[in-house]
Amino acid sequence: MDTRARPTLALARELIARPSVTPDDAGCQALIAARLAPLGFRSETLASGVVTNLWARRGDAAPLVCFAGHTDVVPAGPREAWATDPFTAVERGGYLHGRGAADMKGSLAAFVTAIESFVAAHPRAAGSIALLLTSDEEGPAVDGTVKVVEALAARGEAIDYCVVGEPSSAARLGDTIKNGRRGSLNGVLTVRGVQGHVAYPQLARNPIHQVAPAIAELAAIRWDDGNAYFPPTTWQCSNIRAGTGAPNVVPGVLELHFNWRYSTESTRESLIARLASVLDRHGLDYALDFPSEGRPFLTPRGRLVDVAAEAIRAVCGVAPELSCSGGTSDGRFIASICRELVELGPVNATIHQIDERVRVDDLEDLSAVYRGILDRLLAPSGPA
Repeated sequence: MDTRARPTLALARELIARPSVTPDDAGCQALIAARLAPLGFRSETLASGVVTNLWARRGDAAPLVCFAGHTDVVPAGPREAWATDPFTAVERGGYLHGRGAADMKGSLAAFVTAIESFVAAHPRAAGSIALLLTSDEEGPAVDGTVKVVEALAARGEAIDYCVVGEPSSAARLGDTIKNGRRGSLNGVLTVRGVQGHVAYPQLARNPIHQVAPAIAELAAIRWDDGNAYFPPTTWQCSNIRAGTGAPNVVPGVLELHFNWRYSTESTRESLIARLASVLDRHGLDYALDFPSEGRPFLTPRGRLVDVAAEAIRAVCGVAPELSCSGGTSDGRFIASICRELVELGPVNATIHQIDERVRVDDLEDLSAVYRGILDRLLAPSGPA
């Protein structure tokens, strides 16, 4: 196949060949920076710990349109389970197979070729274009995008429009735009009792018995009603630990792990206050810890959502739905310095799976969608 006619496919193959298992970038960002350099992009490598981050920008004027994503991938799993080597891009049955094909090296390749096409057509277009990449999205996400955002905020560099290349599509390319994500707040509840012999319960205080009614009440709470974009907030227990392992000992301590997936109708503070009021009412001796959180974000219908939908209709012939479903993404960090943000990428049916793949034809179409967004936001005459 002549890859000159399919530049996005060619670049996606190069990126997949680099085994960038989180947090190793494996040279992906250097490859992309080298492609952008002839276009006038100024690239900064912002390393943090073992994580590699890239901020590349062309131009200084507003508006600033940013494409954001990650070069790291999840581990491939057992090689023998794959039909072909996960880090050798293989075309089969109209699909490109390889770890990261859909999440998200296909999107990264489409970013680059869309930018190259746009700059060739509009070398003196108004505004600026940027690319924000990290090798920490699939990992703890503490040294990646959040560090770049902190650096940009410190120097007063804001983003007007951001497209995150997460695989947002459900059944076909462009059928879904993610215009927000629920918040995620992980908590640990420690309930203190008094250890003792099960035959003498009057001399002990069983934290399992004490917390059980509170758990039932918390599980039944309607935290909020959601809104036009988000479903109602949910609270779920994920792990519970108590006891010594002996059948005749009342445990002295219980540890409960839980999570909220919350809408913009609730806040961290409101959720914690409501939780504490239940625990207090049940007279528990307890402690709370909140080890990790992803704040919710939302971009209502507006310029970027409309432009992305127009570009999708023009290229893919579908009218995309707006969705705030799924887990967290790095969009939660970028939203703090960006007024409008969406997630738009390939079909997500095989992400993190054995034999991950993306439709070959979708790669060039995705590049055309990204190009259409640039045309509508930055080109003086609109789409070419």
